[in-house]
Amino acid sequence: MSTRRGTNLPRMGDFNQAVVVEAIRRAGEALSRTELAAATGLSAQTLTNITRRLLDDGLIAEAGRAINGPGKPRVLLRLVAESRYSVGVHLDPAVVTVVLLDLAGTAVARRLIPVGAPEPARVIDAMAQAIEAVIGEAGVDRSRIVGIGLAAPGPLDEANGTVVDPPMLRGWRRVPLRTLLSEATGFAVVLEKDTAAAAVGELWTRRGPVDDSFVLLYLGTGLGAALARDGDVTRGRIGNFGEIGHIVVDPEGPACACGSRGCVAVTCTPQAIVAEAVRAGVLPPDGDEDEAGALEDRFAAVCARAERGEPFASGILARAARCTAALLVILTDVLDVERIVLGGPFWGYVSAVYLAELPEHVHRASATRALREIPIHGSVVGADVGAVGAACVVLNEALTPRASSLLLSERVVAPVAP
Repeated sequence: MSTRRGTNLPRMGDFNQAVVVEAIRRAGEALSRTELAAATGLSAQTLTNITRRLLDDGLIAEAGRAINGPGKPRVLLRLVAESRYSVGVHLDPAVVTVVLLDLAGTAVARRLIPVGAPEPARVIDAMAQAIEAVIGEAGVDRSRIVGIGLAAPGPLDEANGTVVDPPMLRGWRRVPLRTLLSEATGFAVVLEKDTAAAAVGELWTRRGPVDDSFVLLYLGTGLGAALARDGDVTRGRIGNFGEIGHIVVDPEGPACACGSRGCVAVTCTPQAIVAEAVRAGVLPPDGDEDEAGALEDRFAAVCARAERGEPFASGILARAARCTAALLVILTDVLDVERIVLGGPFWGYVSAVYLAELPEHVHRASATRALREIPIHGSVVGADVGAVGAACVVLNEALTPRASSLLLSERVVAPVAP
């Protein structure tokens, strides 16, 4: 398994420390200093100094000794998962999800909050209460919490930590969410687009090489994309990479508000699928998809009918899958990635159909089909992809080696002084 390499130059202690922590975390098992030297490229003396600091800080611990040939038994070092934690919060039009993750990326506590009245002040207060609840439930000392990751639908004003105008959240125009949640909790907060958070969660929790690349298609109220390359997520110049709603995937498709026909927004999204189901008589025309939770219920009903083999519902999902495949072909041809990952809160409803339909369509239309077949699979993160991913953003910012800085930087509001 490939891993990041350290440097033996002076004044790189923080970077090298993160390299060592990452190597142990990704291994999933205890490693000796000899194995760490081979994985990181660091000298024995550098490793001795780093591991001593990590042991003193409680980030790693000794895990026995291993005998491998002649000589002294080698001391094994393991990650202390309970040494650090992060909180992840996902703001969704229907529900706020709050999770507490340990350093290994395992969720140790979870809360769901129905949004109900969507006024920002009430929702932020409920977030703060839920954060305190998961910390109390887990019995974690606040000093061990690195910070809060907050995933929200775009577009976001990343520089100011502001939610601009999220879909289906009335009254949330230009809300300085990062600052308000930090003031309400006293923790450092990083605000991340939900699609990017999901991709970070995929990078943090899976086992595999750190330098591969993938495009992640996020299926939520709308569809969004994220790009991971060389172990990091591409966010774009203003932090809003992946706004794909107006890419045309079916020129003969329904008219879109943007003036085009067959955009992603009117062919592939849950709202588009529900709208087609109403037109086809699969669903009665009495639902209000603008109400929080109603869209998911009606989308789930269409998927359930398709699963039972009802032809009209099956046809609707099959057409949506073909349009989604057309989108993925565009993205993979342009971005030249190694694999495709699908996830998000609506992914579970369509996963069986899409995993059966997408590979053939994508391969047949791919510009690189003569050279390779692009693997397509579901995210490893699970149903709480937004919240788990947001918590992983904090761990990733604080502990993943970067040449520039390992500190939570301009993307973060520092903890509020007591």
